[in-house]
Amino acid sequence: MPDDVADLTSDDRPAHGRSGPEPEPPHGFRARVHRIFHAHPVLSLSTKIVVGVVGTLVTVVGVVMLVTPGPAFVLIPLGLAILATEFAFAKRWLHWARVQAEKAQQRAAALDPAVRRRRLLLTGVAVLAVVALVAVYVAVFDWPHFAVGGWNVLQDIAAWVPELPGM
Repeated sequence: MPDDVADLTSDDRPAHGRSGPEPEPPHGFRARVHRIFHAHPVLSLSTKIVVGVVGTLVTVVGVVMLVTPGPAFVLIPLGLAILATEFAFAKRWLHWARVQAEKAQQRAAALDPAVRRRRLLLTGVAVLAVVALVAVYVAVFDWPHFAVGGWNVLQDIAAWVPELPGM
């Protein structure tokens, strides 16, 4: 047996089959807070549960905002950042999202200004066309039943919601 291996005691051996010295624990405010919240097993579990629930809720609300009005592209990374404080999978997803955002930013910067203006103009025309079609539909056929019923339910919940025009 080589001398350097024979001289290793159980305390000097790398943990978990890793080679080399143990990494130095992180320093700073975040590291101190993390150590405090993980000092006791019950507090550690509570912290993981709270971070998991809050981070998941923020991320899910962001995903819902992909199809509804709202700052989805702010809430999804925020939820992942909250989850990343405790979970490695969220750190990987957050890193992937950052890389994709940087690629999108580079593609947008490389886009020809004439193409960008044309896309903005076409998007504006499409939005105006949809608004006009909805207005014509309501003028010709009146409000659809599901819209009136839904609006009435909303008025029952919040009294400040106004009546539909023409109702």
